[in-house]
Amino acid sequence: MTDADYMRRAIAEARRAFEEDEIPVGAVVVCRDRIIARAHNLTERLTDVTAHAEMQAITAAAAELGGKYLNDCTLYVTVEPCTMCAGAISWSQLGRLVIGCADEKRGFSRYAPHVLHPRTQVAEGVLEDECAQLMKDFFKKKR
Repeated sequence: MTDADYMRRAIAEARRAFEEDEIPVGAVVVCRDRIIARAHNLTERLTDVTAHAEMQAITAAAAELGGKYLNDCTLYVTVEPCTMCAGAISWSQLGRLVIGCADEKRGFSRYAPHVLHPRTQVAEGVLEDECAQLMKDFFKKKR
């Protein structure tokens, strides 16, 4: 499968969040060509500001692997992670991060561009328009 294929899986998670009236961010973790974790935002349902899709996915992936380091894994996330999530991504020593669309207001690249682990490879803009449109549709619905 390609980066676009895995990002489509993350978009499916983001759509679940949208349907649950959560900010539509979705994430999947892939290890050795197998999805080992899927998640979407749960901040409203859990009344927990840390329940971002990336945090949920990292926790599930670590549990699946039986260890805290994800250096052989790729995290696909529909929206650029915030600084909290980027910090967790760094601590997990994630091998690769694939981002759908940028988050100019709250993304880590604005506030902490060097927070990721030095070995983490980053790819951006995978299915960018589709990822961004979900966010636009969600916030338009809220107004």
